[in-house]
Amino acid sequence: MMKLNTSTNELKSTIDRVVDYTLSMDLTWDWPCGVAYYGVSRAFEVTGEQNYLDRMASWCDEYIEAGLPTWTVNTCAMGHMLVTLYEQTNDQKYLDLIMSKIDYIKNHALRFGDNVLQHTVSANNDFPEQCWADTLFMAAYLELRVGVMLEDKSLIDDALHQYYWHINYLQDEKTGLWYHGYNNVNKDHMSGMYWARANAWAAYTMSRVGKVLPQPYLYPNFMHIDCSLRDQLAALKRLQREDGLWGTVLDHSQSYGEVSASAGIAAAMVTQSNPLHGKYAQKSLQGILANIADNGRVLNVSAGTAVMNDIEGYLDIPKKWAQGWGQGLALAFLTAAVENEQKL
Repeated sequence: MMKLNTSTNELKSTIDRVVDYTLSMDLTWDWPCGVAYYGVSRAFEVTGEQNYLDRMASWCDEYIEAGLPTWTVNTCAMGHMLVTLYEQTNDQKYLDLIMSKIDYIKNHALRFGDNVLQHTVSANNDFPEQCWADTLFMAAYLELRVGVMLEDKSLIDDALHQYYWHINYLQDEKTGLWYHGYNNVNKDHMSGMYWARANAWAAYTMSRVGKVLPQPYLYPNFMHIDCSLRDQLAALKRLQREDGLWGTVLDHSQSYGEVSASAGIAAAMVTQSNPLHGKYAQKSLQGILANIADNGRVLNVSAGTAVMNDIEGYLDIPKKWAQGWGQGLALAFLTAAVENEQKL
């Protein structure tokens, strides 16, 4: 069990401010909103604030009426919100949309090699045979949640299959860290950067597998996931900075501290609840709270980032503006901290 020096009331007050800011953003039906509203969903699940669910449902219904985009791996991230809405309302329209996204993942999304999902951001073949850590959050974790909800073993198996191959392609066994992407055509990791948010996508979604999946130890691929996460967190704790954050490129001392990645990594630590990670999670809590403005805006979040060509590409990504994924990952961390305190 992990013990954090914090106040549950203070955490809930901060969550309320972050949720309010998040729901006031004009986010569209794509991955930034998918991550943001996943965070809002977690805030509802942990605090029971009906207002969060009602406002999210109202936004969703308005967007359905206005018209939805075509599906990609990235737009499937919106499915996380839909799972929560369906579980709470039993409204068929939410399940229909969920199953439409699942049908896309299973039957239409581009795959390569050993049936691995190619990361897609549009209807075009933008990144041929490229595997990105982002896909775990946007698609594989969604498949897992839906598979568990519907008791569909085929979905669970495919989700765990995606985790298995993303680990094999993206985790450096020597360091325990994750590369941003893998190019199966060239058989390389492109610029070979240990990008912090890629590590957050991996760590957070791997930490959730054991929480979502009943009797996870009965699935051999879960053991692969569990050991991967163990080694990754052991490596990440050594790269945490004094302010509680991680650099946007993990092993580059001159890279700026990046809050969305730090929140995702810290959320994984709290979710795993290894007592030896308590002091690192505590330091992160202080660092992340220091980067949340009074109005609930999460600060110092890097803008959208493709697999860049070189280190300069990552270092030059701006961090001036609020981003949906920054809001959502901050909420993932804060809600994990509340859940942790509730267990004590």
